[in-house]
Amino acid sequence: MYAISTPIDDQYAGDGIAVRGPSYAMPTIRVDGNDLLAIYFATKTARELIIKEKTPVLIEAISYRQGDHSTSDFSQRYRDETEMKKWEELLEKFSSPIERMDKYLTRRGMITPEWTASVRLNAKNQVREALKNATGELLPEVDQLFEEVYDVMPKHLVE
Repeated sequence: MYAISTPIDDQYAGDGIAVRGPSYAMPTIRVDGNDLLAIYFATKTARELIIKEKTPVLIEAISYRQGDHSTSDFSQRYRDETEMKKWEELLEKFSSPIERMDKYLTRRGMITPEWTASVRLNAKNQVREALKNATGELLPEVDQLFEEVYDVMPKHLVE
């Protein structure tokens, strides 16, 4: 619902991006961007159509970024508390994409809460170990910042 700091309503008039697809005679699918199965089937359908019809397909996945866009962003500057609370309650009601999939697979008997807990713990431990290893690495010298980035170093960087 936002670019880095611009609300979707300020970016274009109309009801999302999907309404633009038919203007270009492009098959278009709008899908819940927080539903992994919906995304999978929309993408599968789009792929089949692309192969069969040799045409592009537009998929608009509706989602809401709850946090900041990046470390240099502070989204509370451009989102008011009422809006954030509304979305927080809505997303809490419907769960995150990971929690939705977890509930779905658990209900179907494909995984257990114990299995999920062990996978999460294992992932957390792997990330911690990788971070510990990474923080022990020596940082390169600043003079090496652009090595192997350019085929020919631009003059302003050489200077």
